[in-house]
Amino acid sequence: MQPLAGQDLLHTQPHLMHWLATATAISAVIAVSSLLQPTGALATTTGPSSTEAAPGTAAPDPSRVAFPVNCGPSRLDVVRKVSGDLDGTGGTQTVAVVRCHSEAGTPPSGVYVLAQAPGPKASPRVVATLLAPSQRLSVQDITLDGRVVSAAVQGYSSPDVPRYLPDVHKTLKWQWQGGKFVQSELPANTATDGA
Repeated sequence: MQPLAGQDLLHTQPHLMHWLATATAISAVIAVSSLLQPTGALATTTGPSSTEAAPGTAAPDPSRVAFPVNCGPSRLDVVRKVSGDLDGTGGTQTVAVVRCHSEAGTPPSGVYVLAQAPGPKASPRVVATLLAPSQRLSVQDITLDGRVVSAAVQGYSSPDVPRYLPDVHKTLKWQWQGGKFVQSELPANTATDGA
C-alpha cells in the first residue's frame, strides 16, 4: 500500500528554495543553448544595393498587398499562390489567385503578379494583372513550370447556363516575353455531360 502524501513527505511542500533552484536550472539551459550555434550559422546585415530582389529572397507575401478588387462588405481571400523567378532577373515573384469571400458559390477569380517593392520594410506590390475578376472566370488550379504560369479556369458560355454548373473549362498560360506577360490559351472545352 502506498502512503498518502502528508506532512511527513518533504517533496509535497515546495519551499522557496525549490523554486529558486528550478528557475536557476532553466536559466542555465537557456543561456547555454543561446551560446551554442551550428557551424556556418552567421547572420549578416549586408545585402545587394540594387533595387532588384536578390536571388533567393523570400517570395512576396500576398497577405500584405492591397489588390485592385472591390469586394464591398466581404473580405478578399487569397485562395492559391505560386512563387518563382518569372522574369528571369533572379528575383522572386508571387502569382496570387484572389476572390471575394462567399459562403455559397464561387465568385470570379483575379490572378495577380506580386513583386517586392524596394526597401527593407516596403510592402509587396501588384506589378501585373493576368486575369481580372471582370472576365468572370474561376481559377481551379494554378501551377508554375519554370517561368510559365498555367491556370485551369472555368466559366459559363452564356447567361442562360446555371451558375452552379460551369460549362466552359480551359487552361490559360502566361509567360514573360519582351518586357510583359504574354497570354496563350489552350482550346476551350465545353462540357457536354448529360447531353
